[in-house]
Amino acid sequence: MINLVLPVRCAGCGSAGPALCACCACVFDGPFDVHRPLTATGPPIHALAAYRDTARTIVLAFKERGRRDLAVPLGRMTAAVLPTLDGVAPAADGTWWLVPAPSRGRAARLRGGSHTLRLARAIAAALADRGHPAAVAPALRLARGVRDSAGLGAADRVANLAGRVRCHPPGAPPAGTPVVLVDDVVTTGATAAACVRALSSAGVPTAAVLTLTAA
Repeated sequence: MINLVLPVRCAGCGSAGPALCACCACVFDGPFDVHRPLTATGPPIHALAAYRDTARTIVLAFKERGRRDLAVPLGRMTAAVLPTLDGVAPAADGTWWLVPAPSRGRAARLRGGSHTLRLARAIAAALADRGHPAAVAPALRLARGVRDSAGLGAADRVANLAGRVRCHPPGAPPAGTPVVLVDDVVTTGATAAACVRALSSAGVPTAAVLTLTAA
């Protein structure tokens, strides 16, 4: 009945049908390597699309506009890419460990929960469907005082996160387990760099950063 009254529309183009139509899904045609000065010495960063036009519209719909139904198609696309990345491998037992980038508490509450955690869970489910064991480790937290990063330059983003991305041991995998950091967009690389440092301090190496888009 809900679908009859409020039919599902594609978050990219607005056409009636699935949450993400085949045409709009095609804009996520990566992966491609992302290089930023702040992450030059860290693990490789890979993105599925540039953060512009249709891809940007879709990510914003998922992140800010309540389109939680996008987690499944976005998760499937990301899961299809992950095992193909050069030099990126699962843990010794074959399990892919996914760590979602942390969100500010207030922002997550307004969104009905962490969108990156939702994405990571969708990726893990899709990997399992493909025969790849996967686990989600909500291992990172943001301390109080972190501002919204929108509009901040690289230096301000670094200062904003300095000492405020922390490992949450109850959510972390066993020490020494390689993980893939999952996020929706990488801009300056400040968040990725801070997350990698926090994980490293807990003995958890980051094999790669995989993000939906790169600005």
